[in-house]
Amino acid sequence: MWSIQDIKMMSRALTLARKGLYTTRPNPSVGCVLAQGGEVIGEGYHIKAGGPHAEVHALAQAGSKAKGCTAYVTLEPCSHYGRTPPCAKGLIQAGVTRVVIATEDPNPQVKGRGIAMLQDAGIQVSVGLLGPEAIKLNKGFMKSMAKKLPWVTVKLAASLDGKTALSNGVSKWITGPESRRDVQRLRARHGALVTGIETVLADNPHLNVRYNELGELVHSLSESDVIQPIRVILDSRARLPEKVALFDIQSPILLVSCVPYSEESRQAWPDHVSHLLLPSIDGRVDLAKLLEHLSTLCHSVLVEAGATLAGAFMAEGLADELVLYQAIKILGDKGRNLLSLPEYGSMAMLPSMTLVDERKVGSDTRLTLKLS
Repeated sequence: MWSIQDIKMMSRALTLARKGLYTTRPNPSVGCVLAQGGEVIGEGYHIKAGGPHAEVHALAQAGSKAKGCTAYVTLEPCSHYGRTPPCAKGLIQAGVTRVVIATEDPNPQVKGRGIAMLQDAGIQVSVGLLGPEAIKLNKGFMKSMAKKLPWVTVKLAASLDGKTALSNGVSKWITGPESRRDVQRLRARHGALVTGIETVLADNPHLNVRYNELGELVHSLSESDVIQPIRVILDSRARLPEKVALFDIQSPILLVSCVPYSEESRQAWPDHVSHLLLPSIDGRVDLAKLLEHLSTLCHSVLVEAGATLAGAFMAEGLADELVLYQAIKILGDKGRNLLSLPEYGSMAMLPSMTLVDERKVGSDTRLTLKLS
């Protein structure tokens, strides 16, 4: 069904789409290539929400050459007026005769309408080329549109014997500098970063994306391009001190508790701090309700927390992915465990996971596992 040229052009479109991974939130990352025969006459990607879509950039580059060409797009062209005009209409007006789409857009405002608009105009439309790669590229957007819940990644770092710290709590540094830079890039790809009050009280972190630690990304991203994730602190008993390092960074913070904070505490918060009161389950924040709320703010959530909170997301089946940085160190049997999980009575009860990626990051190994 697909020619070698089709695969080559869509692969190029996916490469372009990846350039927007750090800048398009909350929009999906999309790439587009326009081709006449084997020649690329225009290409582009969606750079930033509110700006021109990938098809607009490609059409502008192609100009009058677009008439009679084939368009390769990683996501179904939009069919509605939002902050930009519909891309499907732009392709029709340019005289494109064939459109190859990697995957349908699950957004209810689009979902098949872009395809129908193109077909009604007499354009040949094919869907599904390199679809799994396109879906993976925007997995947060895809899940959020389909299920009204964000994609949840749990990030952990551990020794070879599955420990996250010595028995006295010392954990700096289990992993190497390359892994810590990789975590900054992971943060930059997520809409929210969730941690617990115990982590804040113990480490007093900033929990922001540190631009100077993004490695090679600084060559393609300016500091102003980086979209800081919403920093979400689960503080069920409202124990957060009035002065913490979190407040020093001017990016959104969401404090989530099960009891109200004092008026004195609230008055001390900077303007970029907001509060959400949620019901408790056994004295802890209802995580399912939390994700329902976060789905209105973003498409993807990164959990960077201790064994109890990280374990709760996994035990309740709320996590989609586990990213584990494993260092070549052994901390001993008195070290702190990776996850706090319920006791399993049989092998059949164990969490189901599939290894989707394994690679070296400096001297460490990064494992990415899909949870189901």
